[in-house]
Parts: sequence; structure tokens; C-alpha cells
Amino acid sequence: MNQQAPSPSSPKLPVSLAANPKLSSWLKFSATGQVTVSPGKVEIGQGIVTALAQIAADELDIDLSRVRMVRASTATSPNEGVTSGSLSIQQSGRALRHACAEVRQIFLQLASERLGVEVDALGVEDGTISGPGNVRTSYWELADAISLDRDATPGATPKAATQRALAGHSVQRIDIPDKVFARPRFIHDQSLAGMLHGRVLRPEHARANLLELKEDSARAIAGLVAVVRDGNFAGVVCETEHGAEKALLALRKSATWSDGEPLPDENDLASFLKAQPSESTVIDQRTAAAPAAGTQTIRRQYTRPYLAHASIAPSCAMAQWNGDRVHVWTHSQGVYLLRADLALVLKLPVENITVEHMEGAGCYGHNAADDVALDAVLLARATGGRPVRVLWSRDDEMSDAPFGAAMAIEIEADLDAEGDIVDWRHSIWSNGHAARPGRAAQPALLAAFELATPFPRMVSTNPPQANGGGADRNAIPLYDFPSWLIESHRLKTMPIRTSALRTLGAQGNVFAIESFLDEIATGRDEDPIAFRLRHLRDERARDVIRAVAVRVKWKPSRQPGIGHGIGFARYKNTGAYCAVIAEIEGAEDIRVRKLTLAADVGEAINPDGVINQIEGGAIQATSWVLKERVRFDRQRITSTSWTDYPILRFSEVPEVDVELIQRAEMDPLGAGEAAHGPVTAAIANAVFDALGVRVRHLPITRDSLIAAMEATS
Repeated sequence: MNQQAPSPSSPKLPVSLAANPKLSSWLKFSATGQVTVSPGKVEIGQGIVTALAQIAADELDIDLSRVRMVRASTATSPNEGVTSGSLSIQQSGRALRHACAEVRQIFLQLASERLGVEVDALGVEDGTISGPGNVRTSYWELADAISLDRDATPGATPKAATQRALAGHSVQRIDIPDKVFARPRFIHDQSLAGMLHGRVLRPEHARANLLELKEDSARAIAGLVAVVRDGNFAGVVCETEHGAEKALLALRKSATWSDGEPLPDENDLASFLKAQPSESTVIDQRTAAAPAAGTQTIRRQYTRPYLAHASIAPSCAMAQWNGDRVHVWTHSQGVYLLRADLALVLKLPVENITVEHMEGAGCYGHNAADDVALDAVLLARATGGRPVRVLWSRDDEMSDAPFGAAMAIEIEADLDAEGDIVDWRHSIWSNGHAARPGRAAQPALLAAFELATPFPRMVSTNPPQANGGGADRNAIPLYDFPSWLIESHRLKTMPIRTSALRTLGAQGNVFAIESFLDEIATGRDEDPIAFRLRHLRDERARDVIRAVAVRVKWKPSRQPGIGHGIGFARYKNTGAYCAVIAEIEGAEDIRVRKLTLAADVGEAINPDGVINQIEGGAIQATSWVLKERVRFDRQRITSTSWTDYPILRFSEVPEVDVELIQRAEMDPLGAGEAAHGPVTAAIANAVFDALGVRVRHLPITRDSLIAAMEATS
């Protein structure tokens, strides 16, 4: 008998729950009055464990203190891919809300049968189920009688927003107390019984080959357990960290390397990017119903440099072998994806590998967390079953981890006689922005490229537009222009390793679009906010711009050397809306005095957590705009310390004021990456307002200001 396909209007499971339908993989009840929740998304400082706990407590009608959040592990957790793209609430939150709603109904059904009361007459308060005549039971009493080893069904109905007790309220983050009181929550602070310490030797010059390695001096170090070499991969394992550092230094002095491969000219990245072989794609095209003739064409080019993740603590991992099985502890953002690549390198079934998440010191993108995990696994093979902890150095982190890709963006606009836009053309040249593990037939881990039988080096790709895009992220204007052509040119060469950095290409594209719009508005002598509102149909977009304008009483009175600028975007054109007004002071250097932001993330589960994310993104973007740039000569990365790769200091952090537009009736939208592009553009536009200089090449430093002044003189 043929099964009838569901109609298009049939209810569907949320994406993450459809991929992981077993209810027991999401939550478990204990007889002691606790609910264990095991999402596949991980905590990377964004407060996701708190927001997900609020969702679970809301749907189950239990106190938040009863929810025990456990770290993601390939042994027990649902496979939710990678924690990225500001999608944790949209994906994991929706899945968990639905799962908890269905589990609540399962318990109510059994309680109804046991108590002889209709389901609709039962209520739940902090896990106690009660009904007429003071009959009662609880989740904990019924837990042994209910098996959650069953698949979720599409019919469960989560609570309406008005019935939720915790969503929309700022509760204390459950991960903060451990961090404040220095309890060992971070992987860097963990210690396993019998743990050894490993370090890996890597060349100073890009892609140099290890020609000779003399091991005698390293083997003379007290406490040395092993010297490991496999082709260009080499490392040491010692009883202590100090011993591992000494052994690595001895190994380094004895190593002979080839010359390596040349790097681009750091001071002419746009020419380099445009000259490389590339894969060209039309991202989007719009044709005007009644094309108008342009009387003027404006063309501008914008660039951003390579950017480092620059995590405050370098990447760290632990690994332990037991026969042909290996257990890995990591701060990777995708434990299942990392497991897939480890299986490729080790030629093991994935079932033989357990990857367990532990919090790291933040990264927001594909930094070296996955690379150091493979380092630890390869070194741990030589220790007879003892666990090995590998910690990269600051130099390692700033030279060998993947970078955010440099970008050259060219925008052309045809204007009519009144200065209105009649055609828009946007072209991007960039390496791909994604080379995460677990997504290709070949591994994407650094040590995999270094083995005696190496895997081919991965050239970064771009996610499709349906998943937010990569280099082209936010390249399609949200503004209502009559016609446009958006093109992306992805480089097929990659002398400098790139992968996902927070926002991918959105920061560069929003910087370019919003700077270009300001320039057109200035040419028309039109207020830049009025100009944007005139070209926007999306009312939520208009609302955040109007809200931020009201908040700063736009436009503030002019003061010498003080400038104000606006920036706006909807992240990925599908995520959170964010508008920013920057106030800067232009003297010898640019100082950002204040950032005022308005954001719309739909339903904000934890408003304070959302505001924290917007603030953090705004401050990080300020650092990118004013300071950050990977430096290199033709042979090697040279920005390997905080001196050579400065980031924003505490004394330079601007005042940040965030207005959150609450829309409890609407689906949640991710907040973590919404501010970066608008903040970047707002600062650049404020610089023009203060100094009359358009800086189109990031970062905005004294040198770039001088260059911009010379270009316009």
C-alpha cells in the first residue's frame, strides 16, 4: 500500500529535530527532580546554554534551577552540525521547544490515565502535575514509566509567547559563576589523570617542508616521553609543560626547512585578489520593469585585509587512545564535523572516535580549535594510552590558524539626472570563507596536510546563498533599487589559509554598501537616514533606523573634530536587523566615543544576553575597523604577537548603548553577528562627517587616513 505524501500544509518538525528525532537525545528526567538537556550547539561565550535552559524550563513548566545543561558530545548529543551563523536559537531553540512541548504532553497523558482526570484538566507547576480534587503526581514519579526512546512527531504545539514565564526575561547566565569564581570550566584549566603535555613544531615560512630533523638534543630533555614525526608533522610529548617547551625549542634549533612558498604583496591586496584564477558566480540579478537611462556612473572600490581570530587564549585540546579508540576533548564549534575529519585522517570508523566539547576562550569562527585537536590525537598515539594535552603558542595561533579572508569589493551605480540610483553593480573578489572540517571528502585539518602521505590542502569555498552565503553574504541590497547585478569571484588559489571568521563576507559587503550609499546621499545633499528610509520597504528595517535616530536625536549638532555616521543591515538578509549611529573623534587617530544601536531579533529569549551579544559584536567590529590587520612579508606571517597584531584596549572601548525592539510574537533571530557590518560602516561614515575624508580601505589608521587625503587632494 502506497503511503500518502504529506500535504504542503502538514506540520513539520524543526530542522534540527527532524535530523535528530529521538526525544531521549534531547532531554532526560531523573528521579531526583532534575532534567538533563543535551543540545548539539555549544557554548562559545554567547550565552546559549542559558537561553536554551530557559526554553526547556518554559515548555516543561519547571524551575530553571532544575535544568542541567550538559556539554555536546558525539557519544550522547544530537548532531546539530556546527555552532555558527547566529543560528543556535533558530535551530536548537526551536527543536528543543518542540521536543519539550511533546514530552510535556506525553507526561500529561500518562498522568491523566493514572489519576483518572482528563488531560485538559491537568496543570503543571515546577514539575508537579495536579488536577481537580487535589490529585497529583510529578514528572519525577512518572519518569521510570515513560521511555523517551521514541521519535518526535510534528503535531506538538509549543506554548504561545504570552504563556511563557521565562522567555523574554533577563535571567543570570548559568555559565558565569564558574568563570567568576575561577572554577575549571575552560578546557585550558582541565587536567586528566596521568596527563602528558605536547607541542608541535611548525615552520616559520609558509608551507616550507621539513628536510632534516635531529632529535638528540630534544631526547636529552628530562621527562621526555616521545618525539613524533610523520613527514612534515613533528612534535614532542613530555611529563610537564615546561619540559615540552624546552624539548620543542631543542627540536626547532635542529630542524632544517625548505624555502616555502611566496605570499602576496600585503600592500596591494586588491590587485592580488583580482589577478588570481577565480570561479565567477552571478549571485543575484534584477531587471527594471521600465529601465531608466543613467546620466552619471559612480564607481568605488573597498577593501578589507586578512583578519585573525585573535582569541585571548590560544587553542587547546586533549586526546587519549584506548586500543583503536580515541577520546578527544575540544573547544571546536562542531564536534560531529571534527569527528568526521579525524576519522578520515586516522582511517577509523567514526564510532571509534568520541569528541566531547569543553568551553574555550572564545573564537566565533573557524580558528585553530579543530587543528589542535588533531595535533593532540597524533601525539597521543605515541604515549601508550596516557592522555595528552596540546596548547598552541600565541605565535602558532596568529600564524597557523585560518584567517578571515581579505576582500576587494567594487560597486558601480548609474544615477539619473536627479541623482537617483537606476542601476547597481556589486562585484567581490575574495578567497572562500568556509573550510571547516567535516564538509568534504578530504579533511580540512592542518596536520592532515603535513603528514608523510598528505591530504591535499583544501581551498576554501563559499556556503550557498540559501545558507547565508560566504564572500557574498549581505551583498544583495535590502534596499529597493530598480535593477542590479551581484557577482562573486572566488579565488582558486590560497597562499594564505582562510576560513570562517565571524560574519564571513557580511562585514566587508555592508561596509561597502553603506559607505557607497552615504556618498550618493552626500552628493544629493540628502540626509543619509532619510535617503535610506526612502529606499526601504521592509518596515522592520525602517523601525530600527528610526529607533536609533530618535535615540541620538539625529542629527546631533556639529562640533569641531566630532563626526556621526549611520550604518544598517539585516544580517544575511534573513537574520536580525541592526542600525548603528557612531560618534567618533578625529585627531591624530580616530577614537570611537559612542555607538548607539537598535536591534530587532524577533523574540528575545534572554534580552540581556541579546544585548551582550550586540555589545560584544560592536566592540569587536570597532577593533577590526581601527586596528586589526594580518601582517606578512613575502615569506611568512609577521603579526604573531599583540604588538604586531594590536586589538582594541579597554581604555579604547566606546560607550555602547543598545535599544532592543521586542517582538515576542515573532520567531527568534540570531544576534551574534548582526552588529559588525553596520558598526563598520557607521564608523567610516562618521569619519567622513568629521574630517571630510572617505576611507575605503580597512583598517582606518593614521596611514590610511593620510592615503585617503592624498587620493582626494
